[in-house]
Amino acid sequence: MQVKVQKSCRDIVTICDSKLLGKTFEQDKFQLDVKESFYKGEEKTKQETLDIIKKMSIEDATFNIVGKEAINIALEAGIISKQGIKEIQGVPFALVLL
Repeated sequence: MQVKVQKSCRDIVTICDSKLLGKTFEQDKFQLDVKESFYKGEEKTKQETLDIIKKMSIEDATFNIVGKEAINIALEAGIISKQGIKEIQGVPFALVLL
């Protein structure tokens, strides 16, 4: 799991399955580009990722989440619901603005 916190006026947390880094997915007129420059962070365990999500959700961050494992952790943390998940080429993703 790749996790990156980008400091800004509103912090951006990117979380993605490591195996998806650098890949692009297209379906109809939509594209999901999992750029390393945006998503590559530090390799984290499930528990470390949960801890980061909990901490950053208190701090008014936004979240970009890509991949089955990452989505499952975000669901467990309670920052997304199943209704907020979209898919492109079978790859689930969610964008969260708290």
